[in-house]
Amino acid sequence: MAHESRLLAFVAAMTRLVEAHPGDEARLLDGATPLMKDLVIHDDWLPEAMAASHPQYYQQHLLYGDPLDRFSLVSFVWGPGQKTPVHDHTVWGIIGMLRGSECGQRYANDSFGRLQPDGPEATLKPGDLDIVSPTRGDIHVVRNALADQVSISIHLYGGNIGRISRHVFVPETGEIKDFVSGYSNYLAPNLWAKTAP
Repeated sequence: MAHESRLLAFVAAMTRLVEAHPGDEARLLDGATPLMKDLVIHDDWLPEAMAASHPQYYQQHLLYGDPLDRFSLVSFVWGPGQKTPVHDHTVWGIIGMLRGSECGQRYANDSFGRLQPDGPEATLKPGDLDIVSPTRGDIHVVRNALADQVSISIHLYGGNIGRISRHVFVPETGEIKDFVSGYSNYLAPNLWAKTAP
């Protein structure tokens, strides 16, 4: 497949999937996992503008937002040392590593209801996938695993993640803050481009 067609092919396949299994998280995750795997094993399709880092903040570039908010595809661009706060998603998601490496630490409530790290930190390398969802574990912190270069992961969510009200957690104090992430980019990629991104 021509590299400029990969993003369009992914969006078309995801659209068919959400139409066939509306609201069925298990089937959507099962169907989307091989699509995401196929997308992130190729590092020749991401438009340059959606791979741009920022010196202070990780970037969340919207690649595609379904017009009915059934799914969204986002490139996360991590500069050296950049990380998220502890946060949730409230919808299912698949994280695919495209370039570099990232680490994710999951959190869960202990027997006293306090948020604690849950298991060891996991490291994703190009082609690796991770899944988050309210039914499988939805709270984590993510960081660039590399101290000297940019890392990029591609995130697929079961909703328009930039518009969804979510939560940031401060495990040390138990504080919970509402937030809506939005997106870093003002322009979206041309899915029908016939030239290299």
